[in-house]
Amino acid sequence: MHTSRKRIVFPGIILTIALALILGGCSLGTQTGSVELSITDAPLLGDDVVGVYITVQSIEFHLTEEEWMVMEDFEGPQTFNLMELTNGTSRMLGELVLPVGEYTQLRFILGAPDQSEDGGIITTVGSWVEIGTDNGVYDEGTDEPLFVPSGSQTGYKATAGEPFSVPHNGTVAITADFDLRRAVVVRGATGSYLLKPVLRLIVEDEAGIISGEILTASVETLMVFAYADGIYDVAEAADPVGDEPRFPNAVSSGLVTIDADGPDYKLAFLAAGTYDLVVAEYDAETGDFIGVLGTLDDVVVISEQTTDADIDVTPVP
Repeated sequence: MHTSRKRIVFPGIILTIALALILGGCSLGTQTGSVELSITDAPLLGDDVVGVYITVQSIEFHLTEEEWMVMEDFEGPQTFNLMELTNGTSRMLGELVLPVGEYTQLRFILGAPDQSEDGGIITTVGSWVEIGTDNGVYDEGTDEPLFVPSGSQTGYKATAGEPFSVPHNGTVAITADFDLRRAVVVRGATGSYLLKPVLRLIVEDEAGIISGEILTASVETLMVFAYADGIYDVAEAADPVGDEPRFPNAVSSGLVTIDADGPDYKLAFLAAGTYDLVVAEYDAETGDFIGVLGTLDDVVVISEQTTDADIDVTPVP
């Protein structure tokens, strides 16, 4: 797979989108701590998309009743393929110094193309979709721009389930989790690729992992979806409506991998709590949804631990 940074050259100006922080009840002072900020992703299935690249130009933060402020120690721009950051893999963006306090949101400033009022393409060095070829050889000419509608106005927010603290002279490790399955939308009329803000924040020492084997008689392509306890309903597997994906309320998802021990899955960066798991089957060649093979309820996640949970979806004779 092509992994080097590339430039998409379009005439025009740069679209800005954003990752930002809200700090509660504190003014910008001399006491600081550090955030080790990483990024990860849930997988995207499709018969042609083999890479989704974004460029983080800079990162800003925002204090209550203060203006947005740039994190000066972030070394940007940084370009990477989100599809390489799945199944528990993450990439460190940097160790960033912030004022001590309670934070609930983050916002990125990304490089991404957009459309001008007259329909022309505005350019940036930044975000694009890599399209696979029949012979498996990378062809830059097949790449498509990844648009972020209204990104410069609304921003690209990441929200924590609970506020996290930046301690004085201490460090907190945070991971921003994209969900490409929900974030990348293909518009039927134009075939263009759009990036929608679907991003959550996880405090790493408050999160755990679920992993195990899928016990089944046959395997196409399998995905495991994690739902907060009691949220999953069979309607989640229905055909998508509009830009909504299938399984819209899943907290996270993971692609089942095949090794010598059989089909395995791993769901990382899950907040402590109870989850219900759903195993879905997809066509190995096209990525089309086939059906739900089975579920496993009441799987408990404990901070900084791995919960082993094998899922038996073998058909009953």
